[in-house]
Amino acid sequence: MLLGDLKMGEAHIDVNDANFEEKVIAKSKEIPVVVDFWAPWCGPCRSLGPVLEEIAKVNTKVFLLAKVNVEEARNASDKYAVRSIPAVKMFKNGEVKAEFVGAIPPAQIIKWLNENV
Repeated sequence: MLLGDLKMGEAHIDVNDANFEEKVIAKSKEIPVVVDFWAPWCGPCRSLGPVLEEIAKVNTKVFLLAKVNVEEARNASDKYAVRSIPAVKMFKNGEVKAEFVGAIPPAQIIKWLNENV
């Protein structure tokens, strides 16, 4: 497995304000990091999250999925202007390179990934 942060079988990492710089910004200089900004009370987030995790499981060498609970990472959410969730942002070389908001169908997620990875 390419990504040292992940244990076998893990599809994503959990990120918060304390480790956002290390786990997202620094890591995005090695591999694209797709960040899923979500909250436990958000219905569309509960639909989108498992889809992203399944796609991430089979693409561990292509991108890293980072999950950010907006309730626990208010600074990162504010810094990256998360106003509506679910919000998904792809980081490359320390910067946001692509993003979408809302729960979109799996085919659209794969198309978005293919266009931006």
